[in-house]
Amino acid sequence: MLKRWYGDKDHREQDSAEKQTKINELRAAIGPLSGHSLLFCSDACLRRYLEARNWNIQKSKKMLEETLKWRAAYKPEKIRWDEVAVEGETGKMFRANYLDRSGRTVLLMKPGNQNTTSQDNQLRHLVYLLENAIMNLPPGQEQMVWLIDFNGWSLSNSVPIKTARETANILQNHYPERLAVAFLYNPPRIFETFWKIVKYFLDPKTFQKVKFVYSKSGESSSLLEEVFDMDKLESSFGGKNNHQYDHAEFSKLMQQDDVKTAEYWAMGDEVTEMNGNSTSNHDLKVNGNATAQS
Repeated sequence: MLKRWYGDKDHREQDSAEKQTKINELRAAIGPLSGHSLLFCSDACLRRYLEARNWNIQKSKKMLEETLKWRAAYKPEKIRWDEVAVEGETGKMFRANYLDRSGRTVLLMKPGNQNTTSQDNQLRHLVYLLENAIMNLPPGQEQMVWLIDFNGWSLSNSVPIKTARETANILQNHYPERLAVAFLYNPPRIFETFWKIVKYFLDPKTFQKVKFVYSKSGESSSLLEEVFDMDKLESSFGGKNNHQYDHAEFSKLMQQDDVKTAEYWAMGDEVTEMNGNSTSNHDLKVNGNATAQS
């Protein structure tokens, strides 16, 4: 048994060393970085892009370069709550005030509460909350969980297919390996028509992370019990928490987070690449705590 244990340990160490070599190769391939791009491209970040492309250096390099180009143009780290707050007035999407059993950030979505028509603003709201969810990941966690409640949803208030496709594109191509699982709770039968189109926008890895859960099905509901403490989970998802979204309260929280976000990315204005080695963002701190932004 000890021989097998030591053998497994040696294999893990070898695997870890090989992956670190790949990370170093990818860093060399993308070349010198500075500012926010350097801050973004931590070893953990590069590892996620490699995992998303099955550790193929060239494919990972292309994906990462497209993200860096997108971030330079879209500037997701500069979006502030006041710019997108109107999108959150009905609580159609917000960060939960608890984590799942694995300590992952939880994003709650209630598409039936759609309250705007601007696709651009809807996407900025989504990107803002993705960035916020990542910033609030506990140390050692890199992924988040989505909970999507379909109460009140219909084709008449659903987002256009174009927006759904762009949402999938942003999540898959610019936030790879950030989604652990997405639970679709009680989607109506008519959603199947919408889903038949949307699923073609998802790559196989993302598709496998989408789980349909129905309150009347004990088997599917047990999936939520495995992932969540039911005392913390909202009652709208079958839990015991009767918390109601309070826009004013949530806005105060986001404004506080905006300060931390600004402090974190301000470090990108100071960090530089020296002697071919980047400063690791694992060594950077915000308010005394290591940030999980990259």
